[in-house]
Amino acid sequence: MTNPLKIANALVIAALATACAPAARNDEGAADTAAAVAPATTAAANAPVSHAAWAGKWVGVEGMFVEITPTEGGGYSLAMQSDLDTQGTYAGVDAPGGIAFERGGRQLLLKAATGDQTGLKYLAGKSDCLMVAEGEGYCRD
Repeated sequence: MTNPLKIANALVIAALATACAPAARNDEGAADTAAAVAPATTAAANAPVSHAAWAGKWVGVEGMFVEITPTEGGGYSLAMQSDLDTQGTYAGVDAPGGIAFERGGRQLLLKAATGDQTGLKYLAGKSDCLMVAEGEGYCRD
């Protein structure tokens, strides 16, 4: 299994390497500003995003919840009751679109959603929610 933290670190290193590439030169030897700007723009677009604002408890249906706690090194601890039989704590890392974590041998992404997107009737109409997949969602009250 690939560690999500290793993936995130590799993305950061690739973005930094791209941003530090020497400027391209045109036929006259002058710096090609269009080419020089492109790597910086790409690096900014690929820069890691923090989901620290998601810290705290999010409530789902029938006792389900996720409690997100930032950890040293920029990761997260996800204490989660994801269904009636599955409760655990998982290590998460910032990833494009959410917090990546591994549960049951599967790579998953906790991402922003609306209550309607979760597909859960109890959460319908809520706007400040997170979900892993349809049928697994959590909202703030």
